[in-house]
Amino acid sequence: MTAYPVPEPTPVSQPFWDGLAQHRILVQFSPSLDRYVFYPRTLAPGTLADDLEWREIDGAGTLYTFTVARRPTGPPWADAVPQLLAVVQWDAGPRISTELIEVDPDGIRIGMRVQPVFYDLPEAGITLLKYRPA
Repeated sequence: MTAYPVPEPTPVSQPFWDGLAQHRILVQFSPSLDRYVFYPRTLAPGTLADDLEWREIDGAGTLYTFTVARRPTGPPWADAVPQLLAVVQWDAGPRISTELIEVDPDGIRIGMRVQPVFYDLPEAGITLLKYRPA
């Protein structure tokens, strides 16, 4: 099995990755904005309020956009084509860049309902968040 590059958690993003390791999706919420924000950051976007708190969401969402990469996106993915790259609009608000699994590329449709899949990589010590059709 090819060893793929994996994300490297930062002090700011660590709660997100810790949540995924527990098969939970933790996202920051700003009470002053009254909305969730993603990617993890230290201050609320726009207002720069120091009120971000981690809350759990179910991760359900809608496919916002996607690409079927039939050629490798980089050398580590030479044997992993097609790669189904996607942006999911969470029901909770923000969007996340991810990868679709368990779906035929010809069956992918913008607006389709998707659900989270926790993709554990024990050898890398990290859990990724991927999506499949709901």
